[in-house]
Amino acid sequence: MSEKSRKPNHTGYSQLRALSRASIEINFTIELPIMKPIRIDFVSDIACPWCAVGLASLEQAIELVKDEATVELHFQPFELNPHMGSEGEDIVEHLSQKYQMSPEQVAVNQQRIAQRGEEVGFHFNQAGRRRIYNTFDAHRLLHWAEAECGGHAQHKLKRSLLEAYFTQGENPSSYAVLLDAVERAGLDRTRAGEVVSSDEFRNEVRQSQQLYISQGINSVPAVIINQRYLVQVGQPVDVFEGALRQAAAET
Repeated sequence: MSEKSRKPNHTGYSQLRALSRASIEINFTIELPIMKPIRIDFVSDIACPWCAVGLASLEQAIELVKDEATVELHFQPFELNPHMGSEGEDIVEHLSQKYQMSPEQVAVNQQRIAQRGEEVGFHFNQAGRRRIYNTFDAHRLLHWAEAECGGHAQHKLKRSLLEAYFTQGENPSSYAVLLDAVERAGLDRTRAGEVVSSDEFRNEVRQSQQLYISQGINSVPAVIINQRYLVQVGQPVDVFEGALRQAAAET
């Protein structure tokens, strides 16, 4: 055989190399683990301080497991005071009557919650928050945010609403306050104004509230993981982290 006849076929070699690379890429794709999202239904109220603490703890836990799991966070409505009038009530008087606590006990409890909040990066302005209000319209906006803008938008609005009430001491039943919170969250203020000035999403929110009440949820926050596991109250970060890792291992 002559040297000429033994000359390598570069064209064939390139095709073989391309085929091998393609095979490797296909095999690699097949072998990649598929992370099924963990669904979290966060049942809560804007007027619930432990909900603010619980959300901040959960957010940190989600960050800790982000390399092992993806999380879909859905905020579900719950009203601590569904019959509250638009003018609201003095918060100390309200809590004293509702939970049979003295004003001194209320102050101690608020300080404990504020300390827990600081531990997870959420600031409570107790001096500025003197009244408790109806939150139904805030829940309608949260429903709108997810339905028309997506889960990430709903999450940002939830944060904005909690900060408006607990950090800035604003009235979450006021349309102006609600729309400012929408704007801070980067959402459409005009569209939100259409929602709060109408009955949009009223029935949907009521149905969601009744669903969770019928499932035995009577206190918040209630964090339902993959519609199977329930974590209640404003738990520390490690409790949420453990629950998420367990859920990730089972998906």
